[in-house]
Amino acid sequence: MSRIDLTTTLPRPIPEDRSPWIVGDRIISAPGRAAVMGIVNVTPDSFSDGRPGRSLDASIEHALRLVSEGADLLDIGGESTRPGSAGVSLDEELSRVIPLLDALRGRLNVPISVDTSKAEVARRALDAGAAIINDITGLAGDPEMASLCAARGAGVVVMHMQGTPSTMQVSPHYDDVVAEVRGYLAGRIDYLMGLGLPRERIAVDPGLGFGKTFEQNLDLLRQTSRFASLGCPVLVGTSRKGFLGTLTGRPVSERAAATVASSLAAIARGAQIVRVHDVGPMVDAIKVWAAIEGHVGEGSR
Repeated sequence: MSRIDLTTTLPRPIPEDRSPWIVGDRIISAPGRAAVMGIVNVTPDSFSDGRPGRSLDASIEHALRLVSEGADLLDIGGESTRPGSAGVSLDEELSRVIPLLDALRGRLNVPISVDTSKAEVARRALDAGAAIINDITGLAGDPEMASLCAARGAGVVVMHMQGTPSTMQVSPHYDDVVAEVRGYLAGRIDYLMGLGLPRERIAVDPGLGFGKTFEQNLDLLRQTSRFASLGCPVLVGTSRKGFLGTLTGRPVSERAAATVASSLAAIARGAQIVRVHDVGPMVDAIKVWAAIEGHVGEGSR
């Protein structure tokens, strides 16, 4: 079956009912259709799929497999951000990420995102062909990150996090989690636009599991439409996360079905990108959901 053209080379008409996301020379936007971002962790200690000693060849094979399963984008991460994790050095993160980007250059037809909060990693990644910087600190952790992304015209994912990965799950507190997360993201959008980064290059992520309790995660999912009203594409990442384990009682490796269900709930409320480990089941679920919702032309591959 043919692949939906979510990433057509510019220029392209923008559907009026969807916020466009321009990444590099491509637009990710389609009515009634969510893009699937496949996760490629090159870390030994990810909460979900860290693999000590994973070879470069194995990482390449994994990335290519996710694309063959239907991923519209890939997100490569060289530093674990699981609750309680400590950071890694610049050199270590570069040694994990850049060789994989170099090896994938010219072998993929989908945009690549790099999950980093270090400006130097972002700079080197963009030089190596990445089109998107996905920053858990909302492009606020490194003072050079926001201006770098603006100057390079990168697509960005601005995420909300309370605290740091090492502390974020130690009694997170909000008076109104949805309003506070939305207010933070709105402020970051305004700041980045003030630096010259167009709204069309910004996606927002409410940061499920990043400094949120079980109930707060559910509240954010229930009100995904509040984030869609910011005028930027909303990326939601529930994949294999702890609150799904609380709901189902299943270990990390058995949370694909829960991930699909929670991701579809976010899509129904306006999410345009879902970030997942298990790409194949997510792609199949979106096909079925799109057909039922009357978007079979846009949702089939």
